[in-house]
Amino acid sequence: MVTVLTESGEWSGPSASVAGDALWLSARDAEEATGWEARPEGLCRGDTCVPLPAGREQEILRDGRVDVAALWRHLGQPVVRSASGDAWVLARSGHDRAAALHSLDAPDFTLPDLDGRPHSLSDQRGRKVLLVTWASW
Repeated sequence: MVTVLTESGEWSGPSASVAGDALWLSARDAEEATGWEARPEGLCRGDTCVPLPAGREQEILRDGRVDVAALWRHLGQPVVRSASGDAWVLARSGHDRAAALHSLDAPDFTLPDLDGRPHSLSDQRGRKVLLVTWASW
């Protein structure tokens, strides 16, 4: 069982295979874990597509599987894994995070209310919002 952590959440699955610094997932699992989909024009997330380097496509895409660690490195983002390879973190670079902080735009998130209805911060754009947080630690 391999667990992958990204800014958008956590994904776990038994079908992942680890080979050194490579984390191979089926194309479907890769899309579920990262949001990136394999298409003829490259790997795409929504309307954004990243072409794969000519002659090196097999390093990222092979037999219907995606090396998500190689994809992340190709995108210039940091990848960290546990020594055993059962936990992976696909993060955003410090430069990207600094740019987001500089813009003063809070990242979007969705949380349920006490009745279980989801509410997103983006639903409140244009309104004044007071966020109150609490943690037990």
